[in-house]
Amino acid sequence: MPSNTQIKAVLFDLGDTLLNFGKLKKAKIFAAGARLTYDYLKSLNQPVGGFKWYSLRSLLSLRLCRVISALRGRDFDALALLEKTGAKKGIKLTTDQWRHLTWLWYKPLAEAAQAEPGIRDTLIALKSSGLKLGILSNTFVHRCALEKHLAQFGILDLFDVKLYSYQFPFRKPDARIFKIAAERISEPPESIVFVGNLIDNDIKPALKNGMIAVLKETYGNAGKQLPHGARKIARIADLPALIKKINTEAPPNL
Repeated sequence: MPSNTQIKAVLFDLGDTLLNFGKLKKAKIFAAGARLTYDYLKSLNQPVGGFKWYSLRSLLSLRLCRVISALRGRDFDALALLEKTGAKKGIKLTTDQWRHLTWLWYKPLAEAAQAEPGIRDTLIALKSSGLKLGILSNTFVHRCALEKHLAQFGILDLFDVKLYSYQFPFRKPDARIFKIAAERISEPPESIVFVGNLIDNDIKPALKNGMIAVLKETYGNAGKQLPHGARKIARIADLPALIKKINTEAPPNL
């Protein structure tokens, strides 16, 4: 970290960083999403067939897209996938209805998430100190669902920049997405703190790209060695004090 660094912005990962999902029962969450979306489509008299076939077909489609994403190193757009596969089945919805369908698939996952107490107050404190805030997350979930979720916690309006990997032909840990994030938030990498919960996808590439990396402790990184040069916090609430400490360690810009 350059000796004259002063923090100007903070970028956050989303899952298990800003919002805590913990250990998920994925099969149960998928089944709940399948039921919600199936019932919604049936209520609109859409040609969905029987529930078991609808659920199995949806699961196979999702798994195939996840495999292709892993091979290509990029995320797909869940809303675009729903529209494409739905059109093949003869499903016809308005734009708002497609977006609501996307939310219903995501809703069981959203209900499993928690935000730490006082998260809005912490983010307001960061903004009030003059910092820009942003989100940089690997995800195939469309922003219409993610941002509805963030709005439910009362924190959506606090972010100047929101970047989701499905919008790009690459994802973390690719250096290009970190570069774009720095450009969008209009600050040099050395003046940006990146907060994430994954060492390989968040912390190491943030350091490599010149940012100040902060690992949020979660069950997924318990016992793992913190990379040299990175910092660690237990809660987002610890971040204001850490940033103040970093700025105190470095003399102000001349």
